[in-house]
Amino acid sequence: MSRRRKHPQVNELKEKGNKALSSGNTAEAIKHYSEAIKLDSSNHVLFSNRSAAYAKKGEYQKALEDACKTVELKPEWGKGYSRKAAALEFLNRFEEAKKTYEEGLKHEPGNAQLKEGLQNMEARLAERNLMNPFNMPNLYQKLESDPRTRGLLSDPSYRELIEQLRNKPSELGAKLKDPRVMTTLGVLLGVDLASADDDDEAMSPPPPPPPPKKEPKPEPMEEDLPENKKQALKEKELGNEAYKKKDFETALEHYNKAKELDPTNMTYITNQAAVYFEKGEYDKCRELCEQAIEVGRENREDYRQIAKAYARIGNSYFKEEKFKEAIQFYNKSLAEHRTPDVLKKCQQAEKILKEQEKLAYIDPQLALEEKSKGNECFQKGDYPQAMKHYTEAIKRNPNDAKLYSNRAACYTKLLEFQLALKDCEECIRLEPTFIKGYTRKAAALEAMKDYTKAMDVYQKALELDSNCKEASEGYQRCLMSQYNRNDNPEDVKRRAMADPEVQQIMSDPAMRLILEQMQKDPQALSEHLKNPVIAQKIQKLMDVGLIAIR
Repeated sequence: MSRRRKHPQVNELKEKGNKALSSGNTAEAIKHYSEAIKLDSSNHVLFSNRSAAYAKKGEYQKALEDACKTVELKPEWGKGYSRKAAALEFLNRFEEAKKTYEEGLKHEPGNAQLKEGLQNMEARLAERNLMNPFNMPNLYQKLESDPRTRGLLSDPSYRELIEQLRNKPSELGAKLKDPRVMTTLGVLLGVDLASADDDDEAMSPPPPPPPPKKEPKPEPMEEDLPENKKQALKEKELGNEAYKKKDFETALEHYNKAKELDPTNMTYITNQAAVYFEKGEYDKCRELCEQAIEVGRENREDYRQIAKAYARIGNSYFKEEKFKEAIQFYNKSLAEHRTPDVLKKCQQAEKILKEQEKLAYIDPQLALEEKSKGNECFQKGDYPQAMKHYTEAIKRNPNDAKLYSNRAACYTKLLEFQLALKDCEECIRLEPTFIKGYTRKAAALEAMKDYTKAMDVYQKALELDSNCKEASEGYQRCLMSQYNRNDNPEDVKRRAMADPEVQQIMSDPAMRLILEQMQKDPQALSEHLKNPVIAQKIQKLMDVGLIAIR
């Protein structure tokens, strides 16, 4: 078959792919582009389009491979480098993305998309390296394009201030009291430090509008914008007003007109998504956010706006209690631009998901099976394996006090006394009348030679069951051990300092001063003992053998 006979079918498949991609059906688009490539494997446009489809689908490595093929087939075509750089950005390979933009500009020095892409990438790398935000390459372009700072640029003193901060960033702290500096930082960092973000309104319903001010609102300076962009901005403002009044249908009409007038601006699409979010139509909200991200990528939009679109998708899934999907998109947002609000929301979703998974894992029957296996291993003296089975049993039934008691017995055998104490305390919390929890806790304390505490716990066990032989014998043992105590001072100190409570007492400067006073003047002790908190701490140090009073 000749190339001439192939072309009509290739073009037909390409158009089908383009149509599917525009409607968001990436799988269908990839299928048509792939079929076209089989017929014409030297067509650089097909690889470029399929790269865009893979990127939209989230398969960034494949998007990069197709973009590389595009560049290989037509190295003088700027679009191929844009595709490659975008894929590298998705893969967080920012230095390579920057080099790709530079390489593309060698072939097409006047390509505006490559120039803007390079500027954005340099700014992004600068921020990642914690460089001065006033030193970004497109500083004045950003300030001119934002209505908050556009009017300030006509003031020579403002320009002088910017240049001063550009050359001496160390003076920023001293200038923060100047409201112009705070406003400028908000524009450069992509946040509004004074009020809510008007462009991308929201993850929650807006507050009621404030009473109208008497002063006339100054008209924005738009002389530098094309007519279609001016009209689009006006439609957006009308949409914002309707949105704030919760007149969602009118807001959608204005945002749609703005999008038609300026199809390269993703903000109008994310504003539509905000409306559907408020209406609870989350599928439509997500569809529009994906569309906005694609438009933003194509037109080298600020990555903060991309991050907001991803965050809104995450919020829509959070509303539907689909926490796994929410986390996925929150992380995509954080990869673009890290903000405290999104990070907090992501952590909240992770916590809920972890709790859900923990609850879903509970199975009392499987817990009994694991407990039985643990008992068998314990009887054989295989304490590490027994501990593993008891731990699995606890995961399957975390409210069974006896499982913590059994694992505490393993920890005691393995000389992990602090872990044994922790399990005993959880056992007692879950079942305060379960005597084994007390005797095992006392045994761990006895093994640590903390006889006073051990006797207290044995005493609690005897209060529950006065005939408990284990508690009675344990109490007598501790009493005799304390009476006959004649430890090496170094051993006493080492054992005592392993106790977290002792560590805390000895690290307290006030207690250290009191102990020094007691050494120099024993009479000072009686005064300090009048304070019950200090008396308790001194008693603890006496119990572990660190100090003695004669």
